[in-house]
Amino acid sequence: MKLRTAVIGVGHLGRQHARIHANLSAEGVCELTSVCDLNAETAQTVANERNVSWTQDWREFMGQVDAVSLAVPTEAHCEIASVLLEAGIHVLVEKPISRTLPEADQMIAAATRGKALLQIGQLERFNPALIALRPHVRNPVYFEIHRVGEFTARSLDIDVVLDLMIHDLDIVQWLVGEDVLVTDIHAVGIPILTNKVDAANARLEFASGAVANITASRVGTEKIRKMRFFQPHDYVAIDYTSKRASISSLAPPTAEGSWPGVHLRTLDVIDIEPLRAEIVAFLDAARNNRPSPVSGTEGRNALSLALRTLERIDEHKAKVRI
Repeated sequence: MKLRTAVIGVGHLGRQHARIHANLSAEGVCELTSVCDLNAETAQTVANERNVSWTQDWREFMGQVDAVSLAVPTEAHCEIASVLLEAGIHVLVEKPISRTLPEADQMIAAATRGKALLQIGQLERFNPALIALRPHVRNPVYFEIHRVGEFTARSLDIDVVLDLMIHDLDIVQWLVGEDVLVTDIHAVGIPILTNKVDAANARLEFASGAVANITASRVGTEKIRKMRFFQPHDYVAIDYTSKRASISSLAPPTAEGSWPGVHLRTLDVIDIEPLRAEIVAFLDAARNNRPSPVSGTEGRNALSLALRTLERIDEHKAKVRI
């Protein structure tokens, strides 16, 4: 059964959702029916590109579609997603899941009542390098992560922690284990070009003993998306931008008892566009009544870590002022 789909919010990122929905529609995976945006000119332009209808009112989709990509500003996530989910419409919502934990809870509850799928757009989980690496992860103990981007005029309604760092907060929790508690967070951050936090660093400590040091900035001069971590006998490196992952391991001793050195293994990666992989996983889960690839609860957990990080940043700011 082909799901009837729509995209709500076709600005910078939503436009890419529309492109992929249209491509999948042409391949017979789904049927993109319409796009929606408050800006009529934007909606009409994208609709013309994809040869579908358009509207400024997402409520027109009620009873007309089976699944949507929701790529509107974070402040509107809860209102729109809750109504759609309760009506039984599956929703892929861009990260962060919402502004607050109560809003996230409202969305999760709406999905349960409507028996609809709620998936959170934690895009890096679908990066081919991370997909290739995931089966090799075992008991990571120390992470060093850098996520830096050039300044743009998008996503300025939220801090860099909710805009960029939340990707890495989610990935670290996923790799350490969703059930492993974060026992402490130390964080600093500053506004540079906006009145929000534009650059931040956070140190997370887990009950397992794992530690993660994460830096995020949206005022860099180059794009950096790298993660390195250590696990027993391995040093792991991943570059999300180049979609490369490698594992350096201490080679076993020879028969004579000497150590031959370090063995570097570059993983085989199937190069698929992460956003396409994310949307395909969403549609497949919705169509076949499978669990969400990135559940509302997982999105809530990432948001909780992000909000705790922002609290620590505020506490640090207060100390500095003193």
